[in-house]
Amino acid sequence: MTTSEHDHHRPPEPPRSGRRGRKAAEGAREIPMVEKPEFSSYYGRAVVKAPPWGDEIGAYLFLGGLAGGSSLLSLGAQLTGSRILQRNARLTALGAVGLGTVALIHDLGRPERFLYMLRTFKITSPMSVGSWVLTSFSTGAGVTAAVEVDRLTGHRLPLGPLRRVLHALEGPAEAQTALLGAPLSSYTGPLLSNTAVPTWNAARDELPFVFVSSAALAASGAALVFTPVRETQPARALAAIAAVGDVVSMKLMKKRMHPVEAEPLKTGGPGTLLKWAERLAVSGAVGAVVFGGHRAPAVASGALMLGASALTRIGILRAGLASARDPRHTIEPQKARLEARRAQGVVHDSITTAG
Repeated sequence: MTTSEHDHHRPPEPPRSGRRGRKAAEGAREIPMVEKPEFSSYYGRAVVKAPPWGDEIGAYLFLGGLAGGSSLLSLGAQLTGSRILQRNARLTALGAVGLGTVALIHDLGRPERFLYMLRTFKITSPMSVGSWVLTSFSTGAGVTAAVEVDRLTGHRLPLGPLRRVLHALEGPAEAQTALLGAPLSSYTGPLLSNTAVPTWNAARDELPFVFVSSAALAASGAALVFTPVRETQPARALAAIAAVGDVVSMKLMKKRMHPVEAEPLKTGGPGTLLKWAERLAVSGAVGAVVFGGHRAPAVASGALMLGASALTRIGILRAGLASARDPRHTIEPQKARLEARRAQGVVHDSITTAG
């Protein structure tokens, strides 16, 4: 017999009598021969499909963060009067965003696919917003880097009357890259977490902070490698802040996630990458703060921080892909959330929570 929420409107049925009624009553007391099934996988197959992203996307995640962080460091260098640091940060920003764009286009397969993403602007789409942020940032970074190259060559570039226009645009372009630096560094966090991939989706609240800290770590590391130590004080201060932010945000992210969702971040190849990323970040930041006044230790510390940032991005990318391949990472957290909602008495808002 089926049940319905309208059953209380029906008149009560008289109790059955006779042989048929006794059989029905006896049947109600029968013990089921088969246990209630527990759904634990989709026939052993993945529940969600992992995106076909390879090492090119890992390179883009790292280079985009390096470019965005370098633009913010360039602004800090301008405010502190560190001209060489500003010049190197500007050139690093352009080089990183250029190489990152090449990696992104290579992953897309055809260059025109990147142009297709610029046909519209959708504020609710991290990919659409990110495409426009990347394009706008690249334009500003190109202007500031061209100004620096013109200065390095003693104003010998064959620019003619365009030189005045180029130098007049230096200030607005610097403001543009500084404004878009943080979005460029962090938008890939919402881009990943906006998918159904279990580990990325579970990290949606902390992942942008992890990426911003990682970007600042990479920018300060590049500055220590290419800039004389007399002008690296802003980069050394940024390195200390970035290392603390990177380690703390990563630990908070893992702690908040369901243990099964966080498992790919702690085990296997991705887990190993992220463990080494934390070690390199701490070692590089300590070296930058304590020994950054000497050229050789500064270069070594900068290289460690660059490596830490790269391993963080690649480790998170691979952890998400691994979580999508194992159905357990999708189903067990869903069952835990379902049981928690049932325990709170939430049973009428959807089919999945019906008792």
